[in-house]
Amino acid sequence: MQKRIRKAVFPVAGMGTRFLPATKANPKEMLPVVDKPLVQYAAEEAIAAGIEVLIFITGRNKRAIPDHFDKAYELETELQSRGKIQQLKEVQSILPRGVTCVYIRQSEALGLGHAVSCAEAVVGDEPFAVILADDLIDNRQGKCCLRQMVDLHEERGGSILGVERVPREHTDRYGIVSASEVGPRLGRVEGIVEKPKPDVAPSTLGVVGRYVLSPSIFQILRNVKPGAGGEIQLTDAIAELLKREPVFAYEFEGQRYDCGDKLGYLQATVEYGLRHPELGGAFADYLRSVGLKDVI
Repeated sequence: MQKRIRKAVFPVAGMGTRFLPATKANPKEMLPVVDKPLVQYAAEEAIAAGIEVLIFITGRNKRAIPDHFDKAYELETELQSRGKIQQLKEVQSILPRGVTCVYIRQSEALGLGHAVSCAEAVVGDEPFAVILADDLIDNRQGKCCLRQMVDLHEERGGSILGVERVPREHTDRYGIVSASEVGPRLGRVEGIVEKPKPDVAPSTLGVVGRYVLSPSIFQILRNVKPGAGGEIQLTDAIAELLKREPVFAYEFEGQRYDCGDKLGYLQATVEYGLRHPELGGAFADYLRSVGLKDVI
């Protein structure tokens, strides 16, 4: 019987250089899509997948993240006194009862693999999830992406990588897998390479910011040498892991927005804005008024 996945790691120590100067003092994970920061969308997805412990790997200038998930006594008192009950409920529901946050400082930006390894003492000998808040994945019609992957892990075991088909000219932006099909939208990973050039990429299946990993990855990460960019690459550790245990590539159901990219962030803002229960209608009217009829 598979151990239940109870913990998720959120690597949030990156500097967000693609969004400078907005991220000079503000964490990129706190950039809002309409009225919620990216990190809250990521946390909500984890909680919807049954995660009970949220492990944030933080860095300098990231105080806004723990502050966001902390209780704000003064704000709640003020909202209560002014009768702003709906806003009070929204603030109080950011972190549901029974969910715990743990914050670990990554002293140096040594790559995603190093960030994940920082969580070993908290994760222990359990399978766990990794979520990159940059990747906002929407699936309004069914289970969230991580819930799909957790269910798959309970059925098959092993580690699971969330993947999607990317344009071949963009393979140098992703970890790319080669996999043999074992089920609908599912393949067993046979190889993985970090950011290959399009002419040598083994496929167009790119790994995006969702992982379910075996705790065996920690022992491997201790011995991984710096790879691309001089960083400890999670991809390199996964390449070793698949020699020892099953690793699957899962083409999740849902729309991914790359919110680490300015265009992807704007696309997510427009899409989420159009279906916002309070703002959607007025926002659609505005877009029509400025001549964007074909977008609606």
